[in-house]
Amino acid sequence: MKKHGKKYAQAAAQVSRDTAYPPQEAVALARKTSYAKFDATMEVHIRLGVDPKQADQQVRGVVVLPHGLGKTVRVLVFAEGEAARIAKEAGADFIADDETIKKIQDGWVEFDVAIAVPEMMGKVGRLGRVLGTRGLMPNPKAGTVAPASDLPRLIKEARAGRIEFRLDKTANVHVPIGKASFSEQSLYENFATLMDAIRKAKPAAAKGIYVRKVVVAATMGPGVKVDPNAALALTAV
Repeated sequence: MKKHGKKYAQAAAQVSRDTAYPPQEAVALARKTSYAKFDATMEVHIRLGVDPKQADQQVRGVVVLPHGLGKTVRVLVFAEGEAARIAKEAGADFIADDETIKKIQDGWVEFDVAIAVPEMMGKVGRLGRVLGTRGLMPNPKAGTVAPASDLPRLIKEARAGRIEFRLDKTANVHVPIGKASFSEQSLYENFATLMDAIRKAKPAAAKGIYVRKVVVAATMGPGVKVDPNAALALTAV
């Protein structure tokens, strides 16, 4: 059994393991009990009542958090010609030409979001082994494959806090909602916006209880249980 240090024990003592807190109270408590010396990321972990093995029960979507993530987002765009010019003018950090694609094949992934125009997906498809495992693979369902005319909007949203969420193999969704340095209200509003998107992403084939468990926690801090029904009732700001 994993042993925690003194700081964790002191933080955990402030949280009741048997209580599912109201959303705003849970977010405030998770922020308060972050004990990292750095500006910790605040994370939400959601257990869903769906079967991840069933294609018609997948949960996936994108959401733009109203207060962003509190970090500089590095955007790479797979584009050539006119599309590359548009992406560069819109503020993309990297334009993926053939040389950059070779670097990625060799393991370079110094970016946070990857966007592609449809014409480049033939080349991008070869990078699945590198990008897929890191959640960086452009995907039409996530809105990260789009025509050149949409690149300025996508790049702007990525910098503003646009995040993708998706169900993992254990029926859980893990999503960052900001930093511990954010105000309690900002974190709460980001959390509410995320839960609104999770509710709207419910598969038609899902039966029974959709959201089974919600926990919010800092990178270094105890998990705080959230009342799942109250969390699911939240709406975007």
